[in-house]
Amino acid sequence: MEEESNVTSSSPSTPVQRLRHRKRSSTEVLDGDKVNASPLLVNDRNKYKSFMVRTYSTLWMIAGFVMVVYMGHLYITAMVLVIQIFMAKELFNLLRKAPEDKCLPGIKQLNWHFFFTAMLFVYGRILSQRLANTVTADQFLYRLVSGLIKYHMAICYFLYIIGFMWFILTLKKKMYKYQFGQYAWTHMILIVVFTQSSFTVANIFEGIFWFLLPASLIIINDIFAYIFGFFFGRTPLIKLSPKKTWEGFIGASVTTIISAFVLANVLGRFPWLTCPRQDLSTGWLQCDADPLFKPEPFTLPAWIPGWFPWKEMEVLPVQWHALCLGLFASIIAPFGGFFASGFKRAFKIKDFGDSIPGHGGITDRMDCQVTPMKGE
Repeated sequence: MEEESNVTSSSPSTPVQRLRHRKRSSTEVLDGDKVNASPLLVNDRNKYKSFMVRTYSTLWMIAGFVMVVYMGHLYITAMVLVIQIFMAKELFNLLRKAPEDKCLPGIKQLNWHFFFTAMLFVYGRILSQRLANTVTADQFLYRLVSGLIKYHMAICYFLYIIGFMWFILTLKKKMYKYQFGQYAWTHMILIVVFTQSSFTVANIFEGIFWFLLPASLIIINDIFAYIFGFFFGRTPLIKLSPKKTWEGFIGASVTTIISAFVLANVLGRFPWLTCPRQDLSTGWLQCDADPLFKPEPFTLPAWIPGWFPWKEMEVLPVQWHALCLGLFASIIAPFGGFFASGFKRAFKIKDFGDSIPGHGGITDRMDCQVTPMKGE
């Protein structure tokens, strides 16, 4: 770590050093604690240019997200998998050292071996029975899938042991510390990426609603925190993220809670979003609505002003649950971002990647999703 943090040359010699040099924030110095005198977005001279780039990228991401949701459960699961692969790639690269990697052929492949073993464990556990339900018409495929389900845990354990033996057999003198560091770093990434993904994928097949609502609330909170901070932010919120403000935090919280109540009412009326999926087909779903999604009359409290036109309204029971999700997304989700900010400061980088213009990498966009998905 000390050797990495001291790389300050204006012409770095390795690809990893050049990548980190390019990503260093212009508003940070190497100690990671000092920022320029005007870090807030409201005082940023280039904020409108940045705002347009970020808005353009956001619209493309939202459009793509809506299209995938429309395509159904299996495609959403595939989207989650792709996001996990990009996140893992960005996180793996944080501790890469080109000279050491050249002396250790196969170390990158070993990291990905553990990654795909974890992927098989998580996705196999959740999707195996649904796969069996999909191939019931073909006796051979059904028996094959049933056998794989029966020995799923044994297969995953065997693959992990292969990786463990691979790691031991490739240990090299004078490289032990780096190799064990990579081994520990890989397992930490797997915990961060796949622990939350098991909840996410399970939510998808219990009804897209349970994936779409929490994910949308995080997106709404992130967008409005940026907007309120952009136009009204004056009071810094936390030192880990100098551009985050109390105005942005409070404005986003109120907006997210209101959005949760309204959005739950809208999404909860579509069977495509509320019906669980028991197989891996992509056809349209129809089912008897769960009581959570059946409208109930609600009489407004007496303190509502008399000029308000409605005295009674129909409310889906899930809307009250959505208020809790909105509160959770408003308070807990930002701490995922703060955690990522502290992490980036520790590595002296501005972003985890540069794949999304105006946003950074995939991990930069998913940092707030990780913690709330576990809780929700």
